[in-house]
Amino acid sequence: MRLVIATCSVNYSGRLNAQLPMAKRLLMVKADGGVLIHSDGGSYKPLNWMSPPARMKVSEPDEQQSEAGITEVWTVSAEKSDDTLRILIAEVEHDSSHELGVDPGLIKDGVESDLQRLLAEQIERLGDGHSLIRREHPTPIGPVDILAKGPSGHVAVELKRRGDIDGVEQLTRYLDLLNRDPLLAPVEGIFAAQQIKPQARTLAEDRGIRCVVLDYDEMRGVDDAESRLF
Repeated sequence: MRLVIATCSVNYSGRLNAQLPMAKRLLMVKADGGVLIHSDGGSYKPLNWMSPPARMKVSEPDEQQSEAGITEVWTVSAEKSDDTLRILIAEVEHDSSHELGVDPGLIKDGVESDLQRLLAEQIERLGDGHSLIRREHPTPIGPVDILAKGPSGHVAVELKRRGDIDGVEQLTRYLDLLNRDPLLAPVEGIFAAQQIKPQARTLAEDRGIRCVVLDYDEMRGVDDAESRLF
């Protein structure tokens, strides 16, 4: 990756036209061909950019540009469209290149698979008398996150990070299929999530589905009860 801090102006032409007047900015030229222009504000979003695949040509300024103080012109052209990003550089304060290597990618914490694993290990959170049968119990329309045994029969658990109406509908379809199996029926439904929207809770309770809110930090043992205000 090449990092350049330069005083520059930027013009983008193509599906839309946009201009950035002369100012000091960070220019990022990535190994995949992408070019991003950042300021020292605006959070993580670039002011403008060219997505890969793209090709960049560096050229000398023409006479008029040179008289205006331009020392270098970058022309970044998209390979799959007519979009062009033109960067007019007046002064360079920093220019460095760095080999970052292959990135392993983002590893998300607290995704549904993590909740499923933790709840399977702590199945008693569903209430006394519950025991795990299996995770990812298959049905013709997809696997149920957890199948457990409860005091009154089998229990199907659908897990979400944020529980909404679509999750309740999904569990309803699973329950309809599972209750057709004489070896499993009756099957109770539990909708478990870190947050459950009021509309989803109302729909679930109307259909006889129990809602359980899960505290992910507590489940993984990093919740400090002594530091809580309440």
